[in-house]
Amino acid sequence: MTKTIVILAAGMSSRMKKSIDSDIDDSKSDEANKKSKSLITFGDKPFIYFLLQNIVEAGFENVIMVVGKDFDDFKKQLDNLNFNNKLKIDYAIQKIPKDRVKPFGTADAVFQTMDQIEILKNSSFCVCNSDNLYSTNSLRTIRENAYENAVLAYDRDSLNFPKERVSSFSILMTDDNFNLLNFIEKPTQEQVDQNLDSNGKIRVSMNIFKFNGLQAFDFIKNCPINPIRNEKELPSAIVNMINENDLYMKGIPIAEHVPDLTSKADINIIQKLIDSD
Repeated sequence: MTKTIVILAAGMSSRMKKSIDSDIDDSKSDEANKKSKSLITFGDKPFIYFLLQNIVEAGFENVIMVVGKDFDDFKKQLDNLNFNNKLKIDYAIQKIPKDRVKPFGTADAVFQTMDQIEILKNSSFCVCNSDNLYSTNSLRTIRENAYENAVLAYDRDSLNFPKERVSSFSILMTDDNFNLLNFIEKPTQEQVDQNLDSNGKIRVSMNIFKFNGLQAFDFIKNCPINPIRNEKELPSAIVNMINENDLYMKGIPIAEHVPDLTSKADINIIQKLIDSD
């Protein structure tokens, strides 16, 4: 089982900055407009602290933060969180190509990370978002499974999001043994009905993966550009990988909510969740 997880935190937080919510005060709104989402504070701790807590409890020992221009902010915050005796935290910088104004997508983030921290090219590691508060159970499940390549396949009904939001999530197309066949973006109702699993469940990805670096590197490096979003995205690299006869990605069924920090409306929801623990 792996001891390393890569956390994707180099995004521009565009949806957070564009969103409006009258239920949060001006100081919190200002913070959300200026900081990376995972550095927004709850009490005296940034959001990333609560994710890292769960990562420690799940048994990970090494974290690689993929950051951008806010590297100094991340390092200062994480240095102050006193995880050094429990986690080894390294950084990779996702550089933005000269002809772009924002990062080139999640596959590009993982490629640049593997290129900067070369041990990942020959080892097992996990990947997750920095703005989702995955549970210790989810993190332990992706870390401890015996498969070379895996994705957590969440029961869509277990995700406590508004219907219009969750209905736009990509669904996982799997065979009867939960081998991943495809990702279906923004599925129609007909596509949903045609891709229920053997238990009659709709399975979606919340972007938490496990990779065998030796098997995955070339596919991540050569990921095609998504023609709609003009980015290199992990699902595209994964689909190319599993189309190779001897490679696979296993979907691991799981049923639980994943708190998400996408817009300003999520800030109070996360605060209430943290206050209740």
